[in-house]
Amino acid sequence: MLSAVALSSFDQISFTALQSSVLVQAEGGFWLSQLFGRFHPMLVHFPIALILVAVVMELFTIGNFRHSYRGGIRFLVIIGAISAAISAGMGWLLAENEGITGSTLDLHRIIGMVSAGLSLLLLVLLRKSELNPSSSSIKAYRFFLFLTGIGIGAAGHFGASLTHGEDYLTEVLPQNADQEAPQSLTVDLATFASELSPEKEIQLVTNVRSILAHNCYKCHSGAKIEGELRLDEKEFVFAGGENGPVIAPGNPTKSELIRRVSLSKNHKEVMPEKGNLLSKEEIQLLTLWVEKGAPWPDGVAQQSVYRVAALAPRKPDLPASKPGLENPIDRWVDQYFKQNQLSWSEPVDDRTFLRRVYLDIIGLLPSPEELAAFQADTNPNKREIWIQNLLDRKDDFAQHWLTFWNDALRNDYTGTGYITKGRFAITDWLYTSIRDNKPYDQFVKELVNPSEKSKGFIEGIRWRGTVNASQRTEMQAAQNVGQVLLGLNLKCASCHDSFISDWKLEQAYAFANIFADSTLEVSRCEQPTGQMAKTKILWEELGEIDSLATKAEKLRQLADQLVQPANGRMYRTVVNRIWKQLMGRGMVEPVDEMDNAPWSQDLLDWLAVDFVENGYDLKRLIYQITTSKIYQSPSVTVASAEKLMAEDFKFQGVIRRRITAEQFSDAVAEIAAPLFDSVEVKFRPYQLIPEAKTNLSFARASLVANNEFLKALGRPNREIVSTSRDSQASLLQALELSNGEKLNKALVKGGEKWATTFSDPVVLTENLYAKALLRKPSPKELEVAQKALGPNPSPEAIQDLLWAVFLLPEFQLIY
Repeated sequence: MLSAVALSSFDQISFTALQSSVLVQAEGGFWLSQLFGRFHPMLVHFPIALILVAVVMELFTIGNFRHSYRGGIRFLVIIGAISAAISAGMGWLLAENEGITGSTLDLHRIIGMVSAGLSLLLLVLLRKSELNPSSSSIKAYRFFLFLTGIGIGAAGHFGASLTHGEDYLTEVLPQNADQEAPQSLTVDLATFASELSPEKEIQLVTNVRSILAHNCYKCHSGAKIEGELRLDEKEFVFAGGENGPVIAPGNPTKSELIRRVSLSKNHKEVMPEKGNLLSKEEIQLLTLWVEKGAPWPDGVAQQSVYRVAALAPRKPDLPASKPGLENPIDRWVDQYFKQNQLSWSEPVDDRTFLRRVYLDIIGLLPSPEELAAFQADTNPNKREIWIQNLLDRKDDFAQHWLTFWNDALRNDYTGTGYITKGRFAITDWLYTSIRDNKPYDQFVKELVNPSEKSKGFIEGIRWRGTVNASQRTEMQAAQNVGQVLLGLNLKCASCHDSFISDWKLEQAYAFANIFADSTLEVSRCEQPTGQMAKTKILWEELGEIDSLATKAEKLRQLADQLVQPANGRMYRTVVNRIWKQLMGRGMVEPVDEMDNAPWSQDLLDWLAVDFVENGYDLKRLIYQITTSKIYQSPSVTVASAEKLMAEDFKFQGVIRRRITAEQFSDAVAEIAAPLFDSVEVKFRPYQLIPEAKTNLSFARASLVANNEFLKALGRPNREIVSTSRDSQASLLQALELSNGEKLNKALVKGGEKWATTFSDPVVLTENLYAKALLRKPSPKELEVAQKALGPNPSPEAIQDLLWAVFLLPEFQLIY
C-alpha cells in the first residue's frame, strides 16, 4: 500500500497515469476499490501542504502559544490529519489493486503510515494542549508536530522516487553532475611533448576538436556563429572572427583563443561566456597544440581520422584443421597464436569445465551428483553432449540469459517510466524468444518493427517534463538501435557533429526520423535550427526508407533492411557480444564501438558469416564457442581493467571473471536459503508458459526486481542500455557481503537448515565444500572448520562457515 504522504509534493501526475504500474496490474480487483485507490495521488497533497504549513506557522508561536495564528494552525492540523488518514487508505487500495511493490515503496509505505499515525496522535495532543496548556503538553504537541513534518518530507521524497526515479532530488546536486569527460581529458600531455609523428598529429587535433565541440560549438559552429567565428572546421578555425585570427601558430601568448579561455570567470571577455569554463587540462592541451604550431593535417576535415569498420560481410578461407583443433574457432586461434608466438595449454579438468559451462549456459552451479556422473562418463565426446544437454534445458537457459538481454535492451520490472506510462516492459516476449531460441534475424525484426509485446525497446523512456532534444524518444530509439544492434555510438551526434566519429548531426536525426510519427526538427546543442530532418538509414547502401510512409511502414522497411545478410556489421556485433559473455572479453572492445580493431578480424568475420549461413541460431553459436578447445583452456588473469581494454591486448584464452549478481544470488539460494521473497519476484514464466518446469525451490534472481543487494553486486540501472558489467570487486560489494541484511537472513536460515541435516562437523564441512566448490576440503580447511564449528555445530557457527565459503575467490570467480 502507499503511505499517507503521497507520491510527492512535486508529483503533478494525474491519477490516470497510474494505470501503468511497476508490475502488470492485479487482475480481478473490485472496480470500486480500484477507483478509490486512484484518488490517492490527488488527496495525498492535502496532508503534505497543510501539515507542513502548520509546522512553519507554529514556529511563529514560540513564546506565545495563544498567538493569533492558533486558530489557523488548528484548522490546518485537523484537515491535514483527516486527509492523511483517508489518503493512507486510498494508498493501500492503490497498491493492492495496481500491483505496485518494491523496496522504495516499502520505505514510502512505512514512513508514510508512521506519519499518518503521528498526525492522528497530533490531534489528541493538540486538543490536550489547548484544554490544558501546560509546558509539558505544549512541548509534546510541538515535538510531534515537527516529527510529523519530518516524516512527511521523507515519505514525500520516496514517493517522488516511485514516480520519477530514485535520483529525482539528488541528480541535480553538483557532485552528481555528468562526470563523463571529453576524450581530451583522458590524454597524457607528455604523449605530445616530443616531436609529433603524423599519427600523433592526428591524435592531438582529434582531442582539440573534442574540446571545441564540448565547449564552443553552441556559439561558434555552423548552426550559430557569434563574432563571425566558427570553430567546427579547419578553414574557419584559422580564418578567425570579426577581429581577425584567434590562433597564432607557435605562439600561445599571441593567440586570442588561448587568452580568452584562460581568463577568470568574472572577466567580461572570458570564453565560454556562459556555462562551465574550460578545465586546467583542457587549456593546457590547447596551449600545447598552439605551441606545436597548431597542426591540422591536410584532409582531416575531408577524410576520416577514425577507423571505420567494413559494413559488408566477409568470409575468409578457413585454415586447415589439425588433430585436436577441428573446431573452426580453434583453427583461427591457432593461426593467431602462431602470429603472436603464443602456445596452447592443456584443457581444464572436468570439475573446472563443468562449473564454468554450467554458470555460462544456465547460470547455476552443478551439483556434486552431476559432477560425479560427468566424471564417470567414459564417452570421449561427453563435453559436447553435456553442453547440448544444458542448451536443451530451455527454462534454465532462458532464466539465465534473460539477465544478459534485460541489460542490453534496458528491460526491467520497476523503475522510472512504468507508473507514468512512459515505458513498456518486454519481458513476456523476451523470455519466450530466448526460451524458443528465436532466430536472431527474426528477434531483431520484432524489436525494430514491434508488436505490442515487444515495443518497449524502441519506445524509449518518456522522461519527466521537458527534456533535451537528444533524449526525445525518437532519438533514444535511434541511439538504442545503433548501440545494441550495430555497435555504434550516436549519442554525441544526437547533439552536434560527433567529435569521436564521422557521424553528423543530420545523419543521427535522419535515422531518428524513421521512429517518428511526424518529421523532426533538427536541434544543434539544444538550439532548434529550423531545418527539418531527412529520413535515412545510417548506411544508404542497405536501402532507402520512404520518408512519406507511416511510422509503422518505416519501421517495417528498417527492420527488413537491417537484418539482410549484407549488413555484416549487425552480425559481427551480436557474435562479438556472445563471445564476450562466454570468454570475458570481446574480440572488439568496447563491444559498443565496433569500428575498433578486433584482435582477430578473420575470426570475427568468419563467425559472423557462419552465424548467418546457419540460421541465425544463437544456441548454435554458444555451442560452437563452448565446445572449442580455447574455451576449455585454463582461464587467464589480467592485472587491470585498463590492460584488458588496451589496444595492444593479446588474446590468450578465457578471462577469469567474477560471477554476476544473479549467479551469486542463485548459488547462495541453492546452498543456504533463498535471498528473495515471493513478493519480490516480478516475472513468473510459469504463468506465461504453463508447461515450464523446474526442480529449483527458489526464484531465480533474473526474475526479481532490482534492489540494493543486486545493485551492490553489479546489476545496472536499466533506464539506459547496459552492455557490459564491471567484473572488479568494489567497496560497496564488500560492505553488502559483510553487513547486508539480505545475505545475513539467508545465512541465518541456511545455518538452521544445515544444523538440522548434519550433526557431525566433518560430514557437514565435506558436504558444504562439495556443494559450493565441487571438491573435498583440504586437511587444513577441515581443521579450521572443525575448530569453528565445535563438536556440536550450532546454527550460528554454521552461518559463519557458510559466509566464509561464499566469500572465497574460488566461489566468486569463474575459473
